[in-house]
Amino acid sequence: MPTFKIAIVGAGPAGYFTAQAFQNAQDEDLTFAIDMIERLPTPWGLVRSGVAPDHPKIKTVSKVFEKIAKEGKFRLFANVELGKDISLKDLREQYDAVVLSTGSSVGRKLNIPGEDLPNSLSAAEFVPWYNAHPDYVNTEVDLSSDTAVVIGAGNVAMDVARMLAITPGELELTDVAGYALEKFKESKIRKVIICGRRGAEHAAFTAPELRDLPKLEHTDVYIDTEQVAQASERVKAMGEVEKDLTHKLDAMQLIADHEKKGVERSLDIKFLAAPLEIKGNGKVEEVVFAVNEVKDGKVIATDKTISIKAGLVVTAIGYDSLEYPGVKIENGRILNIAGHVEHNVYTTGWAKRGPTGVIGTNKSDSKDVVDLIIENLKEPKASEGITALLKSGHEVIDQVAWEKINASEVISGEIAGKPRVKEVDWKRLISLGRS
Repeated sequence: MPTFKIAIVGAGPAGYFTAQAFQNAQDEDLTFAIDMIERLPTPWGLVRSGVAPDHPKIKTVSKVFEKIAKEGKFRLFANVELGKDISLKDLREQYDAVVLSTGSSVGRKLNIPGEDLPNSLSAAEFVPWYNAHPDYVNTEVDLSSDTAVVIGAGNVAMDVARMLAITPGELELTDVAGYALEKFKESKIRKVIICGRRGAEHAAFTAPELRDLPKLEHTDVYIDTEQVAQASERVKAMGEVEKDLTHKLDAMQLIADHEKKGVERSLDIKFLAAPLEIKGNGKVEEVVFAVNEVKDGKVIATDKTISIKAGLVVTAIGYDSLEYPGVKIENGRILNIAGHVEHNVYTTGWAKRGPTGVIGTNKSDSKDVVDLIIENLKEPKASEGITALLKSGHEVIDQVAWEKINASEVISGEIAGKPRVKEVDWKRLISLGRS
C-alpha cells in the first residue's frame, strides 16, 4: 500500500482542512503521511490571531483542528519558517506534494496622501495586535482621540470597529491580549465610523455579523435608513435578488430601525464615501472623503466631499499574500490554476483565492485541490521529508510541545476566568513547549 508524503505549509484553517481532506481520502490502497509546517510557535492561524475575542464561538473550530492533528501519520513542525529554515525547492524534492496554505497577511494600501501618518494603521497590524500575535506586540496604537474611522465594508472592518466601540468590560472575560485590554480601558474613543466607498448593497458584511450589532449593550449603532432604502430600490430594479443580499439589507434596516439607548458610545456605518486624503500635523487628525453615487449599477464619484475629524484610522480593505523565494504573486495571491502552482506544488485557502469567504469556505476549497493532487500523484518518493532539511539543534514545536503551550495558556485562563491567557513572547512560547 503506497504512502505519499505531503508537506502543508501553514497551520491555519486552510492547512488543517487540507490535511483533513487527505485523511478522508485514505483507503486500503492509499495513505498519506502529512507534515504541517508553521512559522509561528503556535498553530491555528487566524482562528488564534484573527477572530475577534468577543466572538468565542467561531474559535471552537480549533477542536476540529486538534482532532485532525491526533490522526496517525500527522506531524506538526511549528517554529519553522519557509524561505529561512527550509526552501521550497528542498520541500519539492523531499515530498510527493507541497501545499502552500500560507494565507494573506499583508494589508492592502489605499494609496492616498497622509496614509503613512502615525496612527493610520492597517487591520493587518491592528487585529493581530489585540489578538496577542508575537510579531505585533509593539504596534503603536494611540486611542487618545474621541473619534476613530474604519475604512472598509467587510467583516474585518466590522470586527475592528466593534472592538473600538464596545466597553472594555465586555472584553474582560475574553482572550484579548492583556496589554491591548489595558489600552482599551484607557481609550478616549467614543465614536467609531465605518466608511465604505460603495453602496449598502455592495458591502461584504455578512448578515449574522450585522444582526449582532444591535445586541451591543453600551453602544448605539447607526446606519442611514435613506442609504439602505436606496440600496434596496436599486437591488429590486436588478430583478432576481440573491437570498444573502436580501438578508443583509434586512439586517441593515433592523439596525436603522433599532431603538437607540442614548449612550455615549456609538458605531456609525456610512456608505458611498471614498477616502481621498488623511490630514494631520505629525499624526492623524482628519479624513477627507469623496461622496460617491450609484448610477446604472456603477459607483462614481461626485464633486462633493465630506470631512471627518478623527485621531485614528484603521484600513480594512483586504489582504495580499506575502512573497517568498520560489513563489509568484499576482493580484495579491499565489499564481495558480485551480490550486496548482507548478510541478508538485499546490495552494489552498486565501493564498490560492484571495481573502474571501469565511473559515468554513476553506473546507470545500481544500477538498477540490486535494482531489486534483491525488489525480496527479505517481509513485511515492523514498525520502526522509523535513527532518533531512532542518539544521541540527533547530528547536521545533511539535504537537506534544504545542499541547503543553496550549494547556499552560488554558490553565492561566481558568485562574483569570477567561478562555485562555495567550503568551506573546516567542522565546517564552518555545520554553513552555520544552517544559
